[in-house]
Amino acid sequence: MNAWRIFLASVWLVNGFICKVLNLVPRHEAIVARILGEDHASLYTKLIGIGEIAMGIWVLSGKFRRLNAIVQITLIMLMNLIEFFLVPDLLLWGKFNLLFAFLFVILIAWKEF
Repeated sequence: MNAWRIFLASVWLVNGFICKVLNLVPRHEAIVARILGEDHASLYTKLIGIGEIAMGIWVLSGKFRRLNAIVQITLIMLMNLIEFFLVPDLLLWGKFNLLFAFLFVILIAWKEF
């Protein structure tokens, strides 16, 4: 296993488990609440976190790396575009989050293709 895969997986695992499942970064649940509604925001945030944990495990597995990269790129851009337009005030770097997401996507594409 190489350092790149460990780094990439750790991004997904930390964001999924620490930020969302354990809710140690409440801003994530606030974003989900604003976009999907308050009623089930906690549940949806945890489900998103579980999905991110699954992505981290997939990255670590090294299976279907190009498909994995395509899924990651799609999810990162989709999530960040939605947040850019609907909740920029809740993002860590505001609208600049989209720039960092784009750079991260470029890095994934460069390393995997």
